Amino acid sequence: MFYREAGDFKSTYAEDQALFPIALDRWFVLAAAVMACGVPLVASEYWLSTIFLPVLILSIAAIGLNLLTGYAGQLSLGAGGFMACGAYMAYKFTTAFPELNMVVVFALSGLSAAAVGIVFGIPSLRIKGFYLAVTTLAAQFFLLWLFTKVPWFVNYSISGVPTAPPREMFGVPVTGASASVEARYYLVLALTAILALLAKNLVRGRIGREWMAIRDMDIAAEIIGIRPLKTKLTAFAISSFYCGVAGALWSFCYINIVEPTAFDINRSFAILFMIIIGGLGSILGSFLGAAFITLLPVFLNNAPALFNLQISSTLVSHIEFMVFGALIIFFLIVEPHGLARLWQIAKEKLRLWPFPH
Repeated sequence: MFYREAGDFKSTYAEDQALFPIALDRWFVLAAAVMACGVPLVASEYWLSTIFLPVLILSIAAIGLNLLTGYAGQLSLGAGGFMACGAYMAYKFTTAFPELNMVVVFALSGLSAAAVGIVFGIPSLRIKGFYLAVTTLAAQFFLLWLFTKVPWFVNYSISGVPTAPPREMFGVPVTGASASVEARYYLVLALTAILALLAKNLVRGRIGREWMAIRDMDIAAEIIGIRPLKTKLTAFAISSFYCGVAGALWSFCYINIVEPTAFDINRSFAILFMIIIGGLGSILGSFLGAAFITLLPVFLNNAPALFNLQISSTLVSHIEFMVFGALIIFFLIVEPHGLARLWQIAKEKLRLWPFPH
């Protein structure tokens, strides 16, 4: 039976979801997990270091922004600044406490970014929409200025761009020049899976329902007993936590240095484009958007060679911006829910295909 009679309600989320056939989702998740674990066995070092690592790390940041913008309805343009906060605080924790486990370091860097996110999320009680976006944009510029102008964050390094300290987990190097790309990949993959599952359960629970109530109609949500300030600050804190962890992973497991230019305003806009193209209010959409935004420049840079065309790199860069803009307009007009909605439509067709009307 694919339906229940009216009035047949369940008391828990698991019982409610059991009413629907979701075997296809489970098989998809299982297949994706097996493929992700087996990627280092078939992929080259180039693909691991330049494709899969940034996709996974940016997926964490996209999930964080999606929790804030897609689920809680609070527009933010400061994701890059919160990533920078996580990266610089991770550097401070690793140099001040060399004995700390790297997972603990990443967690502490995320908590540090969460504390900063709460401070910049306080204005969300009084302002919303474009004005809130300007406030978070101010956070982006202020945080980068702070990390650039205060040498304490880089331990008074002369260059101002310190190298991520080498660290080990279970005797295996996971950061630094001696760490293999496979070790870094599995570390990032494990943290991505844990954070994605945590986010999925958050949006299914009470916190997620409060976020969506504030997003859809904040005045009505307040009338029924939801506290706007607490709900919005929780969204800012958790979103900044995810961005902080992503920033720490970006510096320690991908580029191997801590530099402010890696988290400039372009990074914030890129993450925003990821959740728009992938799908607002969708955890899966965060992964799809991160993969799309990362792979599109690779495809555009290699497409001229495939068709034997002589195009300068400058022109390719301009075409890349044009394609990004056209895609954002396309998804906003034709399919506002992004790639995640297209996947949902495909699932529905696959479920109905064996049972024609």
